[in-house]
Amino acid sequence: MAPRLLLLFLLPLLHLLGPVLAEVPDHYAVRYARPGALANAAAAAQEYLDPTYPLPPPPPMAPTCTVPVLSHSFANTYGAAPATAAYAPPPGCPAPWSQVVLSFSVEISGDQYDRVAAVWLDGAELLRTTTAEPTPDGIRWTVRKDVTFHITRYSALLRSPPAGVLSVMLENLVNDVFTGLYNVTVSLEFHGTPPYPLISEVTPSSSSDKPKLPESYFQAPADLILPISEATGDSGYWFRIQNSSDSRSSLLTIPTSTYRAVLEVFVSPHSNDEFWYSNPPDLYIQANNLSTGRDNAAYREVVASVDGRFAGSFVPFPVIYTGGINPLYWQPVSALGAFDLPTYDIELTPFLGLLVDNKTHQIAISVVDGIAEWLVDANLHLWLDPSWLEVEASLGPYQTPRLSISRRYTTQALNGSFSIKAKRKSFFSGWVSCSLGNLTTEVETETEAKSLVEFTNDGTNKTVQLKVEQDTEVVVRSEKGKEIGKLTTEAEYPLSFYLDTEDAGEDGMSVMKGSLSHTLDIQTKAECGGFQSEARLVDEQTAAGWMLVKDHDVVNGTATTSQRYRYSDDQWEYERSIDAADGAVLSDNVSEKFSPPDDHLQAAATACLPGTGTGRNCDRTASAADIAAM
Repeated sequence: MAPRLLLLFLLPLLHLLGPVLAEVPDHYAVRYARPGALANAAAAAQEYLDPTYPLPPPPPMAPTCTVPVLSHSFANTYGAAPATAAYAPPPGCPAPWSQVVLSFSVEISGDQYDRVAAVWLDGAELLRTTTAEPTPDGIRWTVRKDVTFHITRYSALLRSPPAGVLSVMLENLVNDVFTGLYNVTVSLEFHGTPPYPLISEVTPSSSSDKPKLPESYFQAPADLILPISEATGDSGYWFRIQNSSDSRSSLLTIPTSTYRAVLEVFVSPHSNDEFWYSNPPDLYIQANNLSTGRDNAAYREVVASVDGRFAGSFVPFPVIYTGGINPLYWQPVSALGAFDLPTYDIELTPFLGLLVDNKTHQIAISVVDGIAEWLVDANLHLWLDPSWLEVEASLGPYQTPRLSISRRYTTQALNGSFSIKAKRKSFFSGWVSCSLGNLTTEVETETEAKSLVEFTNDGTNKTVQLKVEQDTEVVVRSEKGKEIGKLTTEAEYPLSFYLDTEDAGEDGMSVMKGSLSHTLDIQTKAECGGFQSEARLVDEQTAAGWMLVKDHDVVNGTATTSQRYRYSDDQWEYERSIDAADGAVLSDNVSEKFSPPDDHLQAAATACLPGTGTGRNCDRTASAADIAAM
């Protein structure tokens, strides 16, 4: 993959600024060997932050094991194979587990661009992440991800890895200018005791008048995980998609006992499409005789297919890497999702009628209007019937959903306004006859995206607005048509920013001023077997500042960033608010409240008591020191 490009969306603007800035390259990095407003950013070995919901404590008295898996220094690793290490589940903490936590820790000092990285186990991706840009005195951060809970988690893979090879890809370049080496350690923490009954422990209702799914139907992890990725992994297990007609796929045979299937997709855009949501259309580039490859306008949609049939899609959340838009915004608080990129679930259960015939089938991924390059792969999560060796299944009436898209472009020399509205609505159904009964699964998804990119003041000012909404409803019905389970997900992510660029008048410098607002809002609700669960995440971030740029260096500037992270479910209410300026955290406050169900009351009460090592109390405000202990 090409080195991480900072502020890539600026390239069209830089070509518009005339002779003074026409030769400015499109790489940007913050320089620290100077006095000025950025001096605070060079704090010694600073901890960088990605505020997220803290992982719940393990059950009391549960066995706990921490297993170091890999330690590697990524220097000149561009084009090299991933670093690998052997993995096996720890004998001291045998499955089943209540929780397994993947810990990805990084230390680096010097000058370096942000990079993309991934962790795979036997070709199945566990984590997609990007790195922070270092200071000469060094920075560090840790990503902690629960890799066992809910439908997109990996208990089965961790319990019985086919080959037991953990791989980490991080392509980095080191030379006289960019000196930073990313020192990475990966470990896994195992905690015992399952939090919910396995499907084999649930007895289906014997009454056809009152069919009932097990409560764990939407919550239990899959029984088998198959990677949809590059087979060899010599250049990483991700597919590298180069254009809109570039479809990448895997061929696989799934067990005939499969009664549910979910495709979990990992995706990240890079190079010419890193800032796809701000790309101008081709006609603007051609009309102004620009040489940039950052084109094809500002709409992208990732599509999954089964044997050539459209099976689901999504507009990806616009993750901003830590060198993006203004690198000063992301010190020391990273942009939303930059340390743990979101994944996307596509319910494939209606398509089991095509898949459970003991033959080879193709699962493919493509990107609508995509250009070079997109790194994509996926994991196919399968739930297997413990009683039946073969299920029967059939896909219902099928029609490829149409993408409705309208574009309104206006240009006047270097000024332009480019509006896009896109919508796709799909509905698929299919039935599976298994030991739980004859189940019909209906999946309805509606996606809507609105984009506006504007150039003003002879192309030197840029405004971007993007809003994406996607609602998905999965309904499971009995043979008589009775609704016996439902999972709904509502996601919304607006992004807006502007950037004004001015010639600084000397030494080829320019001043770039701007602000940004970014939100991720996801609500989920599950109803099954008399069980109901709701959760909501609202993560909001705003930033503002300016930077003085010479060639590819940010030589001065200031920035402020504020973030408010809110999570709530049936038991927890959690909120964390952070304010940062010029590389320093000004305030960091946490409030949380825990309301346990009766059967877990004692365990939860213990977890909330002071002095238990959790670093938290119920219904209180925590300081930054408390947070560090979590």
